[in-house]
Amino acid sequence: MTSDSDSDDALGWAGDEQSPKSDPSLPRGWNAVGKGSAKVGRIEADGTVTPADAPAPMSTAMLVTLGIVGGIYLLYTVGWVIGGLRLKPLTALIVADAMFVPWFVLAIAAPALWFLTSWILTRGRATWIRLLVLLVGVVLLVPWPFVTVGVIGS
Repeated sequence: MTSDSDSDDALGWAGDEQSPKSDPSLPRGWNAVGKGSAKVGRIEADGTVTPADAPAPMSTAMLVTLGIVGGIYLLYTVGWVIGGLRLKPLTALIVADAMFVPWFVLAIAAPALWFLTSWILTRGRATWIRLLVLLVGVVLLVPWPFVTVGVIGS
């Protein structure tokens, strides 16, 4: 009685076995240099392999900073709503509603659009670049109608 593996041995060479290829990886403290070094992962302390293209997790300080900046953008959105509604009677004398409403909606959406756009466009960049772009938005998107007119002024 012969097994199936004996009959298959005649159809192959030694070393033809399909062994699963593991991702190239280096232990901690070693650096890959040269062509293809960007594809080399890391071996963690527990023996798992972290792929090279896996993004590094954000630090706690960066997460807290993003939360603060996101809160500022949310307050800016509320400021644009309140300030724009306070300016509506004044602008009715100068411009038609058809001209005011689209810009009013865009002003309300601007903080969220800036946050989302800067998040997408700075993906893969250094953390300080992402933070700088977000802080530039904090300076540029100040709801001036709310700041100048306020809640009580009209």
